[in-house]
Order: sequence, then C-alpha cells, then structure tokens
Amino acid sequence: MTAPVPLLLVDDLAENLISLEALLKRDDLLLLKARSGEEALELLLVHDVALALLDVQMPGMNGFELAEFLRGSERTRHVPIIFVTAGTADAQRRFRGYEAGAVDFIQKPIEADILRSKAEVFIDLYRQRQQIAAQRDALEEATKALKSADRRKDEFLAILAHELRNPVTALNAGIHLLKKHVTSDRAVMVRDKMAGQLTHLSRLIEDLLDVSRITEGKVSLQKERIQLATIARTAIEASQTQIDEGGHTFTLDIPDVAVWLDADHTRMAQVVTNLLNNAAKYTPDGGAIVLSGRVRGERCEITVSDNGSGIPAERQSQIFDMFAQLEDHRAQASSGLGIGLALVRQLVQLHGGTIAVASEGRGKGSAFTVDMPLAADESPPS
Repeated sequence: MTAPVPLLLVDDLAENLISLEALLKRDDLLLLKARSGEEALELLLVHDVALALLDVQMPGMNGFELAEFLRGSERTRHVPIIFVTAGTADAQRRFRGYEAGAVDFIQKPIEADILRSKAEVFIDLYRQRQQIAAQRDALEEATKALKSADRRKDEFLAILAHELRNPVTALNAGIHLLKKHVTSDRAVMVRDKMAGQLTHLSRLIEDLLDVSRITEGKVSLQKERIQLATIARTAIEASQTQIDEGGHTFTLDIPDVAVWLDADHTRMAQVVTNLLNNAAKYTPDGGAIVLSGRVRGERCEITVSDNGSGIPAERQSQIFDMFAQLEDHRAQASSGLGIGLALVRQLVQLHGGTIAVASEGRGKGSAFTVDMPLAADESPPS
C-alpha cells in the first residue's frame, strides 16, 4: 500500500482545524495540524507535504510571514500554499499572498466541494512526484547494477584470457614437437586439425585480451606515417590461408599513388585482417572478396566486401556489439565468440575513425567500410 499523503493545516483556532480536518479526512491522507507558524515549521522539518492550508490572520507569525519562510527554504519552497481567510481578499491582500508564494485563496466559511477539489489537484501532483522519484531511484539502482555487472564481466574476460594463454602456449609447443616426430598420414591429419583449432583458439584469446586492454584504457597506439598499401599487404598475408582454404577469388583495389595515414601499423592491419577473415569465413566456398581503398577529401575509406551470407537489415545496427552473432553463424563450429567486430570498432575509434556495414540482406553479401582521416601531409617524411 502507498503511504498516506501529508497535508499541513495551520490555524490558531482549534475549532477551525477540526473543521478543516473533518472536511478533508480520508484514509489515504495524513493531516498535520499546527496552531502557529512556529509549530508548522517544526512539522515541515520532518514531513514533505503535498499542500499547506494556511490561515492568514494568526497572532505572532501570520500566514503571509509563514509563507515567506517556506519560500526561503530549499526544503519547503516547492510546497503549494492555499491561504484560508475570513476577511475580504481585496486586490492588495491577494497580491501580497501571491507574492509570498500562494497558489490560491479560499474564503471562510469554506465550501467543502471547492476545498476538496482544489486539494485533490495537489494530492495527485504529489503522488506523481513520488512515483517519478521512485522510478528515478530504481533506474539509478539498475544503472549501478548494470555497471557493476559490466565491470565484473570485463574482469572475468581478462582473467579468463590470461589463464587460457599458458595452456594454449604449452599445447602449441606440443604441436610443434609432433611436427618433427609424427609421420603416418592419419596422425599428420589429426595433428594439422589440432594445430588449426589451436590457432583459432589463440586468436580468440588475443581478441579477448585486446578487448580487456581497450576497456581498461591500457592500449596506446604506436602511430606512424604509413601507406595504405603497407597495411593492406600485411593484412592480406595474415588472411591468405583462410581465403585460399575457401577457394575464394580475392581482388585488391587501392589507388596506385601513395595514400598516407597516421596509424598504428599492427592495429590497423589487425582491423583489416579481421574483416578479411570474416569475409572468408561467412562466404560460401568459391566466393569473391574485395579489399578496396578510396580517398574522399581528407578521409580514407577502406572497404572489405564479399558475396557471402549477408546480414539482415534488422541486425545491422547490432553487428558491432560485443558477443553479437547471427543465428545461422552460431551453428558454425568456427564462428567464434562474436567479439571480433566489437574489437574492430574499438580499434577504429581509437584511430579517430568510424566503421559501417552495408548489406542488402541474407545471402546477398556485405561490405564493411572503415572511414578514417588521412595523414595531415600526404608527402612521405624526409
């Protein structure tokens, strides 16, 4: 059940307070009564009221003076005030009341329906404010919980990647030894399959470590003036095996003239390699993959396109999110964890660039375009 809504009734005459209480009494209201301005201020130190009904003519601190106190305090300045007066509320009197912060005047003798209807407006506003405050508090708590869960997730991924690195290193060493001693055809086949899976696992672990480093702000780019062709060549060499395994046709289409970038060679090659590997992975055997580069004003566009499985329109806005994967991609044994494109976006953003995807839908291929600034001076350093 919701807490009763508090109303403040102030009048120096006990019979007037009893009359106000009788007119307003309801189970969902808490009627706070005070017979002086001082008593009213004491109650306001404890209670946040929805409405204050103040008698104008009181000995000591009158209703106008009490209202001015309310308006002068940060805690009570929002409290709506209705003055209750037995005298004639002439223009000067009303002006002083509104200047003191009143929202209305009610004449004595009080008409019950008018009093209740006016009070009901402020009771409803109070409940709405309480509801908004509760929703705000709940949202803040949920935000804190999400941030805490996200932090624990990052810590878990970092620990997991570090812990997996040692056994994978040992397994790679074992595979290397097997290459020297295993000779039978079947054993060689098993060994090569194990080596391929270990390579895949090693890449996943490195991606996890990179995501963790970027999240913690531990990645610092080693930028240098480098040509687009150099980055492309490094990425192609790293992806060639996977492209060849799929029997894909590969095309490189970049300008013949030098295109200079201020970039971290290793990280930008990692970006392009990841995009090429994705294209090779999600394109049926015998597909076509194109790596192209274009200069647009002071920007460079690097695009990896394919005629593979494509991306539905409703998923394109989520494809760069951590752990995002298409349903049919999850069925592939080598589809990974869905962190590659999230890592690519983070690395591109560190370079001051953006990445976007375009696809006409499932089965119609896709194109990933990295847009980043050119070097300030396109001439090579002397």
